[in-house]
Parts: sequence; structure tokens; C-alpha cells
Amino acid sequence: MEVVTTMLEGVLRYIGTVRITDWLDMALMAYLLYRALKLVGSSRAANLGRGVLIFLAALALSDVFQLNSINFILRNIVTWGVLALIVLFQPELRRLLEQVGSSRLSTFNPFARAQQVSVIETAIAQTVNACAELSESRTGMLMVFERETSLDDIARTGTIVDAQVSTQLLKNIFFVKAAMHDGAVIVRNGRLLAAGCILPLSHNANISRDLGTRHRAGIGMSENSDAVVVIVSEETGAISVAIRGMLKRHLTAQTLEKLLSNELIPAAEEEPQEKARLRFFWRRKAGKEADGRADQ
Repeated sequence: MEVVTTMLEGVLRYIGTVRITDWLDMALMAYLLYRALKLVGSSRAANLGRGVLIFLAALALSDVFQLNSINFILRNIVTWGVLALIVLFQPELRRLLEQVGSSRLSTFNPFARAQQVSVIETAIAQTVNACAELSESRTGMLMVFERETSLDDIARTGTIVDAQVSTQLLKNIFFVKAAMHDGAVIVRNGRLLAAGCILPLSHNANISRDLGTRHRAGIGMSENSDAVVVIVSEETGAISVAIRGMLKRHLTAQTLEKLLSNELIPAAEEEPQEKARLRFFWRRKAGKEADGRADQ
């Protein structure tokens, strides 16, 4: 008991010597560590991160067991390792800095988040209109909404577009004779990032046999990321959504709009059902009128 009391007294004395700047220093380090772990866990950097840990473990073991030749080689590799990591993690680091910058902007601009939500809402409305029309004409569609997991690797398999999401643009991309109709489109922050992208197929043996390659690609993408994937069947015209490896099939336009809003705008306040239906009706009408003007 005396030992425990002595230890507690020592801890309390140590805490008493900690300054406010020390607490601030620890808080900043904890935040940076959290952001680094989130970055590694939400992208292809996970495998590279595990490789770095294995390398550091090998370096430590070579030092403990006095494996001088191996230790000499590993220590020289460390000299260039920092530069190599910067090159390997360049897309992730750039994305992290962009997120930090956008978060900072949102802090000082109270309208920044509202503008972002408005862009996403417009993209959802245009997507729902496109899905409804493509479903009627039985035209296949595969659309991926990026969330936390970076899809830069997937976007590089297609053609960079960087355009506003619109019903007419989606219909043109997925037109049967269009060059990119067989691939998927990637949407990031409410904008169409790339089209004609190749998605990883799901290897789940329990998937229904009546689902084709488009659905397997959509499910596979949702298994390998936190993305929301919208699929329109070319055979039946049915609208489906894949989230976290689960496929929700035979959705109506209203259900699709509500599902996408809940998944892509989680912090938005829920509105009464009648108000949501009225808002959806006017958005869809406005989208069709815009398409009519574009056709003219």
C-alpha cells in the first residue's frame, strides 16, 4: 500500500510540473497522430504503412541481435527513406493538406459548409433525375460517390472530367454508343471527377447469379471503400445502391433521393416528409426543364 501511495504522490508531483504549453503540445501531437492514422487507414497507404512498421521492427531486431551488416544496410536505407515516403505518399499528403485548408476555410466562413451542402444536394437531384430517365430507357449506369476513402487510384483508370454533375451529362456519358459508357463515374464533393473508370469486382460467392458485371463492380467498390455506389441495370432498368458491401435493389426515385441524402449529408437536419417530397418534386421538375432547354 505504501508503494502505491508513493507512486501516486510522484505522479501528482509530476503533473504539477506540467505547464499549459506542455498540454497544448500533447494535444497537437495527439491530433496529428489521429490525422495520420486516419489517412493510413482510409487509403492505399495502409499497406505502405504496414511495410514501414515491418521495416522499423527489422531495424530494431538487427540492433538487438547485433546483426551489423543488416543493421548498416537498413540504417542507410533510413537516410533516404523519408524522401521515398514523401514521394510514395504524395497523393495522400496533398489530399490531407487540402482537407486541412478546407476545414480552416469552413471555420472562418460560416457559409462554406452551406455552399458545400448545396452543391451535394444539386448533384443528388441531378443524379436522381438521370437514374429515373436511364431506368425508363433501360440504359446501364454505374456512379460512385466518394466519401472518406480516397479514390484517386480508381479515377486514374478513367478520364478526368472535373465538371458539375448534371442529368444531361450523365445521360451522354452512359449513352450506349458513348466511349465511356461501360465504365463508372466518380463524384467527389458534389463534382464529377472522372468517367470511364474501372472498378474492382466483388469476389463474394453469395451474390445472386442474376447480377451482372456492373452490379459486381459496384458491390466490389463498396467493399473496398466507404463509397456509395449507384447502379442502373441495363437488363431490367432497376435502380440499386451498394453501401459497405450490401446491395439495396429496386429503389424508386424518391427512395434513392432520400438514401443518398442520408448517406452523403449525414449532418443535415431532417425535414418533414411532406416538405422533403415537395423539395424533391421541384428539383426534378427543374432538372427536366434544364434538360429540355439543353436539347433545344
